[in-house]
Amino acid sequence: MDRKKFLKTCGFGCLAGLSTLTFLQSCSSSQILAKEIIGSDILVPLTDFEIKNKETIEYKKYVIIQNEKLKYPICVYRFGANNYSALLMQCTHQGTELQVFGDKLQCAAHGSEFSNKGNVENGPADRNLRNFPIKIDNNTLKISLK
Repeated sequence: MDRKKFLKTCGFGCLAGLSTLTFLQSCSSSQILAKEIIGSDILVPLTDFEIKNKETIEYKKYVIIQNEKLKYPICVYRFGANNYSALLMQCTHQGTELQVFGDKLQCAAHGSEFSNKGNVENGPADRNLRNFPIKIDNNTLKISLK
């Protein structure tokens, strides 16, 4: 194969790969949700955790809630139909925004790790994450920011 044909083939392959990746990402359900603050609560419908397949409903392990009034997002983990935790994604060591990796929240600045319940699992952080009270009312999570 000559150089020109090789480059053309590789270019088309890259475009096809990028197109496929973009299509698959648009089909996946987003974990990041923009929600309103009503009074001192954020309301999250339980259906925001659902992933509907043809015949079954599966559930996301977590969603991330953002609002322009919040300095840091809130990660809401689902453990079961009536068991959730809402955690402020701010590292208790020096205030860096945390990243979610499955069942852990990690700080990119100094490596602190927290469980999906907000407990410190690896320092230098020595305090657990802020955990918000949650009530379930009419198939909606009410996350209290007080």
